Amino acid sequence: MTRCVRLPLAILAGLLAGPALAQPSHMTMTSIFVTAAVPIKLMILILIAGMIGAIVIAVRKVSTRQIDGGSAFLSALRLGGPLLGLLGAVLNGLWGFIGIASFGHALPLAVYAPGLAEASLVLALGLLTGVVAVICNWVVESRIDRAVLRP
Repeated sequence: MTRCVRLPLAILAGLLAGPALAQPSHMTMTSIFVTAAVPIKLMILILIAGMIGAIVIAVRKVSTRQIDGGSAFLSALRLGGPLLGLLGAVLNGLWGFIGIASFGHALPLAVYAPGLAEASLVLALGLLTGVVAVICNWVVESRIDRAVLRP
């Protein structure tokens, strides 16, 4: 096989099986993200961007007189964040079970640990995003109530 063909195949295999190929000796949040599969990385980045967006909207609403805009985003993020985190955890588990079934026999826990850490990270980020969105939504709603009900 020529080098031109082997390199794209190696890149494709690395993207699809990132957690299985990389076995860091000391796992951190960064190493979990670096070794995660591309769809999981995308979900993590979306959840982090959602949290930042919720905080920016809440700060903007509290610091200015403007009361319109942003409430629908926060309401959607309250439910969407945890669901996206759950979807990422379930997809990761599905890919792990497919890998276990393909291998055929039991493997040591050290092989499963990176995948479990990745699933836990995306689920925790989803829940954290939902909590931040709920708190920011309370802040925005109370600001709107004060502006509308002020005599």
